Amino acid sequence: MSDLFASAGLDRDAPRPLADTLRPTGLAEVVGQEHLTGEGGALTRLLRGRNLGSLILWGPPGTGKTTVARLLAGETDMHFEQISAIFSGVAELRKVFEAARARRAAGRGTLLFVDEIHRFNRAQLDAFLPVVEDGTVTLVGATTENPSFELNAALLSRARVLVFRALDEAAIARLLDRAEAVTGRALPLEPEARAVLVRMADGDGRAALTLAEEVWRSAGPDEILDAALLQELIQRRAPIYDKAQEGHYNLISALHKTIRGSDPDAALYYLCRMLDAGEDRLFIARRLVRMAVEDIGLADPQALVVANAAKEAFDFLGSPEGELALAQAAIYLATAPKSNAVYTAYKAATRTAKEHGSLPPPRTILNAPTKMMRKLGYGEGYRYDHDEPDAFSGQDYWPERLGRQRFYTPTDRGFERRVAERLDWWEEARTARARGE
Repeated sequence: MSDLFASAGLDRDAPRPLADTLRPTGLAEVVGQEHLTGEGGALTRLLRGRNLGSLILWGPPGTGKTTVARLLAGETDMHFEQISAIFSGVAELRKVFEAARARRAAGRGTLLFVDEIHRFNRAQLDAFLPVVEDGTVTLVGATTENPSFELNAALLSRARVLVFRALDEAAIARLLDRAEAVTGRALPLEPEARAVLVRMADGDGRAALTLAEEVWRSAGPDEILDAALLQELIQRRAPIYDKAQEGHYNLISALHKTIRGSDPDAALYYLCRMLDAGEDRLFIARRLVRMAVEDIGLADPQALVVANAAKEAFDFLGSPEGELALAQAAIYLATAPKSNAVYTAYKAATRTAKEHGSLPPPRTILNAPTKMMRKLGYGEGYRYDHDEPDAFSGQDYWPERLGRQRFYTPTDRGFERRVAERLDWWEEARTARARGE
């Protein structure tokens, strides 16, 4: 029935979201993706060569992936078929593929647009391989998740990945200008409020236009909204962040690297991004503890104490007061001297332990609780360090077949400078003991 109404043109007067009304009719109208759609852009070159091939469009929501797929079908005169991985199964895919084969036999290609393609499981994704391989369909998949993790290698080898970028503030501003021009209405916002609205969109063009509609609906006759009233009337969108997906890993990686890079302000920014998005506070606390031991280590042994104390403080205070302890720990770790000497030494020692198997320690340092073990030489010649000059005997503790190794090389930063001095003294004393001095 809906098709009959549409064919009669009765749907033209039906209410439509502003984002749909303003959907671009050509690639030149797509904003924010000039690296793809501009002169010399990847898509422009593909269309110029008339050899589109299968594509995976990867990027945040509201950046034009669906729109571009529709435009590509028009530019190449292919039949546009759209399905969603959320609602489609193998049975529906078979029907689509059969229709595409019939269309191809009649001389026309099919551009199959699959929204949320990462939602398909591996077996479903494998169903695309033969029809992509023989050209039955030109597959254009859209995903907000990293294709390297979410799509199988066989499909990725047959498609080109194009990265869509979150819209910057200039691109969002152009969308709003276009909305005003098309509707013939100015947004009733003070300049500061307009800037706030642009930031609220969070790089999502569809969200920007939805927010603009909310402004027009919320403002009274002749009312001009300031920034405070705008934020009160239109609740801010939740940040683009899925705690089980890539955004989660991107931000914790950014927090870790800014702390390692000794930038406390950047560390605080990424920490607050994660807190604002609802990240598990104890997950952040655990990562701060890891940073303390991995990237600071003995350059500042207090870093581990501070990170653990922040975790305990959050456990004790809860949210939001306990989040200040996490912020304090992040700043402390970012400003602490850095050393990965312990981390590097641990990895080297682990590798050596695995490579050389179960080498016995020298008998000198083994206990001899039985008469037989004493006869075998267990504990013979052991020197008790506390009874030696400077409480240091300099004896050899290493398995005979392995020989003495050096895993830990301290830096000259922070507390580790003192550790290095002590190790140098021990090395000199060990050499002197070996010479009998």
